[in-house]
Amino acid sequence: MPFCIVSKSSKEEEGTQGGVRIFYQRYGHGSTKVLLIIGFAGTYDSWTPQIKGLVGTTEPNDEETPADFGKEGEGIEICCFDNRGIGRSSIPTKSSQYTTVIMAKDALALMDHLGWEKAHICGHSMGSMIASKLAAIAPNRVLSLALLNTSGGGFECCPKLNHQTLSLAYRFLRAKTPEQRAIVDLETHYTKEFLDEKVGSRSRREILYQEYVKGISSSGMQSNHGYEGQINACWTHKLTRDELDRIRSAGILVSIIHGRSAWMT
Repeated sequence: MPFCIVSKSSKEEEGTQGGVRIFYQRYGHGSTKVLLIIGFAGTYDSWTPQIKGLVGTTEPNDEETPADFGKEGEGIEICCFDNRGIGRSSIPTKSSQYTTVIMAKDALALMDHLGWEKAHICGHSMGSMIASKLAAIAPNRVLSLALLNTSGGGFECCPKLNHQTLSLAYRFLRAKTPEQRAIVDLETHYTKEFLDEKVGSRSRREILYQEYVKGISSSGMQSNHGYEGQINACWTHKLTRDELDRIRSAGILVSIIHGRSAWMT
């Protein structure tokens, strides 16, 4: 399986035996490189619709195919991965081992592993916070920056508190099976109107439910260590004025896209 080993380089990494393993997949071939960074409690295959739309297939590249195959040709190569704390990547046990700075360095280490000097960086939710940190740490590695449902961290990560959001949060913590988790995820990711729409004889909810159960079952339920660690990364995230100035002065094209009913504000 394709793994990138992240070296221990800071006090936050102490206690991690042999470094952190980051699981990734590559799709498509070409000189245009795109790194997709998923959000909180999401795995790499959450990007399946986008991968299909960009490269026309969801079949990952063969592990034997060199990372620079098709480097000089036209086309797009995508890489997406499981953040530390979920899926097939390592799950450090200390919350201090999860910050957006540390996770941005995971992404940069993956780019180094692939031999990518620069890439278009796209992040969703927590992934967008990681992406913005990556751009602040190494603006010379970023061709463009797309931030989907981004947040300034801390209290800004919290949705408006009402009965629905409190109920979702409670059921998210209580979910013990892929089936239970899929129901909560659907209500978190989509509006009721969208889920109730019919596609042929079935509702979108029925169709997506089967896909979510399959995806969660294949990657496994997120552990408490991973859940708490990724919460810590979101809660402690902050971009300083100097970091924002660094991104701005680099001349990086930045796109910010946010849903009207998105959790992060």
